[in-house]
Amino acid sequence: MDSAEADWQRSNEGPVIPLQKISTDIWDMKYRFKSADDARSDETIEDTWDRIARALSRCEGKKAGHWQRHFRHALDDFRFLPAGRILSGAGTGRNVTLFNCFVMGTIPDSLSGIFDMLKEAALTMQQGGGIGYDFSTIRPKGSRVAGVDADASGPLSFMDVWDAMCRTIMSAGSRRGAMMGVMRDHHPDILSFIEAKRERDRLRMFNLSVLVSDALIDAVDQDADWPLHFDGTVYDTISARELWDAIMRATYDFAEPGVIFIDRINRSNNLAWLEDIAATNPCGEQPLPPYGACLLGSVNLSRFVAEPFSPSARLDLDAVRSCVATAVRMMDNVIDVSNFPLRKQKEEAVNKRRLGLGVTGLGDALIMSGIRYGSPEAVEAVGAWLGAITNEAYRTSAMLASEKGAFPLFEAEHYLKTPMVQALDADVQALIAEHGIRNSHLTSIAPTGTISLLANNTSGGVEPVFGYTFNRRVRQTDGTHVDEEVQDYAYLVFRELFGSDAELPDYFVEADGLTPREHVIMQAAAQKWIDSSISKTINLPHDIDFDAFKDVYRLAYDQGCKGCTTYRPNDTTGAVLSKPAPPPAEEKTVAKEESAAVAPRPEELPGQTYKIRWPHSEHAIYVTINDIVEEGVDDAGEPVRLRRPFEIFINSKNMDHYAWTLALTRMISAVFRRGGNVRFVAEELGAVFDPQGGAFVNGRYAPSLLAVIGGVIERHLNALVDGSPEVKILPDQDRITASRAEVAEITSPPAGLMCPKCHQPSIMQLEGCNTCTSCAFSKCS
Repeated sequence: MDSAEADWQRSNEGPVIPLQKISTDIWDMKYRFKSADDARSDETIEDTWDRIARALSRCEGKKAGHWQRHFRHALDDFRFLPAGRILSGAGTGRNVTLFNCFVMGTIPDSLSGIFDMLKEAALTMQQGGGIGYDFSTIRPKGSRVAGVDADASGPLSFMDVWDAMCRTIMSAGSRRGAMMGVMRDHHPDILSFIEAKRERDRLRMFNLSVLVSDALIDAVDQDADWPLHFDGTVYDTISARELWDAIMRATYDFAEPGVIFIDRINRSNNLAWLEDIAATNPCGEQPLPPYGACLLGSVNLSRFVAEPFSPSARLDLDAVRSCVATAVRMMDNVIDVSNFPLRKQKEEAVNKRRLGLGVTGLGDALIMSGIRYGSPEAVEAVGAWLGAITNEAYRTSAMLASEKGAFPLFEAEHYLKTPMVQALDADVQALIAEHGIRNSHLTSIAPTGTISLLANNTSGGVEPVFGYTFNRRVRQTDGTHVDEEVQDYAYLVFRELFGSDAELPDYFVEADGLTPREHVIMQAAAQKWIDSSISKTINLPHDIDFDAFKDVYRLAYDQGCKGCTTYRPNDTTGAVLSKPAPPPAEEKTVAKEESAAVAPRPEELPGQTYKIRWPHSEHAIYVTINDIVEEGVDDAGEPVRLRRPFEIFINSKNMDHYAWTLALTRMISAVFRRGGNVRFVAEELGAVFDPQGGAFVNGRYAPSLLAVIGGVIERHLNALVDGSPEVKILPDQDRITASRAEVAEITSPPAGLMCPKCHQPSIMQLEGCNTCTSCAFSKCS
């Protein structure tokens, strides 16, 4: 241990806070290495840190032992938090990538090129990497495809195929897929892109963002026309304000799409002379060129506050710098020890050695230092803290270049003129001029949601504290979700020091207690010292006026942010985090059965039948979902009748389906009868793929018949929710009429009759019998 480490330990002794259950659960489910060889498994979190330190120090040659000790110290007590892929994969021997995300190659405007890109995406996601794509390169819907004399289906139709692929890859593993889809603001299909997620079950695997140019902002200011064009052809002209309002209205209503200020990103890029950026990773903190890789890690500022909650409370910047120097070296080594799904991804990473070192626990660190988030003092603190971190990161990278060499594409003439390098201290600029620099980019701030929970629920990224006590919806390994109560780390420290009855000081502020401006100015203050970008969500009240909502995005642009993402509570998106509601008044409490209890079946139930046509089945399949109507109360305590699914029946003349449909109906009906949120049933069925191939149903690709059944359940649930905000059962909904039955049919018939045994279109009439030429099945009439 060097003197800086020893000094840190002496000056930061404080209360020891036991890990909360959610932290140990997350470690066990996501990051703990479990091997058939018990001797190699992680028994404790400390074993996980040992494994990572050992794996990332192996490329240090004769000094491997020395650096292993330094790496291990940085990881101790969650001071440095590598991103999830590193935590779960480093030192395991598994064929996985240690990079969280990638921006994939440019999509060619050809069918073969599009599906080559789909294959690359599947291979990348198979190894655990999220992906980002710019779909602006695909010609718009309705344009001519000369080679086949047909109309193009447009980029959104291919995004549906990507979405199905992501569901399929997710069904083969335990990690939910992550994708970012972006489109340029001048693409002819931009309005359809903006509105795509109004369909509840569409593009669920995607985050969506619009690449907003400076030209569009100028056109909005001037109330000018805005041409929508592709490959030099103008397809339509609309009002720039109409387009901007469409973006704003969509994100106001259902939180997407996000906005990326793409021209600002490219102007400030450290490699602006060398590359053009057109997409980001799924959360938006890493704008990357084609095949760019997202390597992330975060310094946990909450663990570096000396004398917390005292008049002398302060962030120990010397200790932070020491941790940053170690973290940069650790992350640089990840490039050399990681697997890459594609050769082009490895070449891109090695040639530029991009890092994304960020912070987490900023909100907690401010509270523990007695500073209110969003205040002028907080803006000043963020500038000082992140300025010190960025200068140290660049200083360390320059020294690494003197030891190991600069990144291969380094050109001092261009690099030293970039905005970020010009903002660094003079001595750091001099080091770069003398030695070059090991890493083209060094800073990025990720949302750090899961790893911050791992670190005893430290506030994430640069976000404020969401709530000091709140419920978090956690996905379990079996696909179900549970709500767990969590307490904020700074809150736990305060209670440990001052007791459970002590009044919270006024600098304890939660996310929903901040104004939109306070959110934006904190993001802008951090962005000044971040060479990539920042993932931050600006929480807004449900009743914010639409014009005030639009002002948030304009403020973000004017303040120098590279993007903006907001969340306003709405009926379309769910909530991962929720604060516990106060207990209702006694007279408004409605007795409920325990969640595990099964409600008895009434004599009669309202329901609906759906007809499905699947090309691998000769006969139609009928799905009937019956609902139960129950008495309840709404938010105002008024009595309402609530309707929810109670049972399901799946029927077909094809007897080959009998066993699995009977089993499926019994299992799903059992889940329905227990009540609660049953939407996960539709999600899990939607992720199932058929090894014999999927099919297009009503113009949309489905990976399997089970996925189509999942879609039926999803539509049924949505119909109940759309009935009214309180999910009321209205009088005219007691009866199900034939006009409401949905029919999902394949209109293109197979080449021959479908064989009920091998499911191939190979049935022929031979000597009066239906005979399959593929598997020799025969049935005589």
